[in-house]
Amino acid sequence: MKIYDISQELFSCAVFPGDSQPKREILCKIDDGDICNLTGLSMCAHNGTHVDAPFHFINGAKTIEQVPLEKFIGPCFVVDHEGIVSAEDAQNFLQKAKNQNPESSKRILIKGKSEVSAAAAHVFAEEEIFLVGNESQTVGPESAPMEVHLILLGAEIVLLEGIRLAQVPEGVYFLNAAPINLGGADGAPCRAILIEKN
Repeated sequence: MKIYDISQELFSCAVFPGDSQPKREILCKIDDGDICNLTGLSMCAHNGTHVDAPFHFINGAKTIEQVPLEKFIGPCFVVDHEGIVSAEDAQNFLQKAKNQNPESSKRILIKGKSEVSAAAAHVFAEEEIFLVGNESQTVGPESAPMEVHLILLGAEIVLLEGIRLAQVPEGVYFLNAAPINLGGADGAPCRAILIEKN
């Protein structure tokens, strides 16, 4: 069994333009005579590797603790793609995944510098998949993220953003991207991992 850590280190992570950078505060330090080392932190729920809940763009929709864990955990398919993901690309991703493992087509992770188009988002929504992941800090265009988010989150598709797949070959894996249980939040950081079964 091989495990790939596809998460960013939090304090040095990429941050969406305008969001605050995570900050570490040393609250206690053994070297200073304290009984233990203790770290405090402040951050945005969407820093680094994180998941979006529907509430991120849709008022009254599910918050992160209301999203079933099955969306974040299970077989997935990693596909290599650079550039804008078209509707045809999305259909090809799903077909590739179904050919290798039908369950893996429920969770699609896109490796490379990519951007999901509204047309591709509609394909994923119509297929009722559970999760779309990508390496950018946002799944759609950085300059206009709303449309793609509304399509995907409106279909209750979880977004796993800011993953790192450079070392991961295309194929089927077992994904665990369970978020921190932040009651009432629009998203949460996660320690996303992929497991390759030999």
